[in-house]
Amino acid sequence: MKKQKTLRKAGMELRKILAQNIRAYRLAKKLSQEDLADSCGLHRTYVGSIERSERNVTISSLEVLAKTLGVSVPELLTGKPKPYED
Repeated sequence: MKKQKTLRKAGMELRKILAQNIRAYRLAKKLSQEDLADSCGLHRTYVGSIERSERNVTISSLEVLAKTLGVSVPELLTGKPKPYED
């Protein structure tokens, strides 16, 4: 019996949670997508595509986004965000 390849792709629900959390934390810090992207060393269209749940994000991108937003990686990936306020 031939083994079928399965695509490894993050579930849409997890991508939606990540998108909502990044947007909420970004807005709480009063950053535009471009400002966040510049601070992270990412392209602004990449950040926009993450916030639209269009991208699977690498661990290294998650780390830099979390650090820039002042939260942990698990906070970006779970439930409703508790926006960080200065």
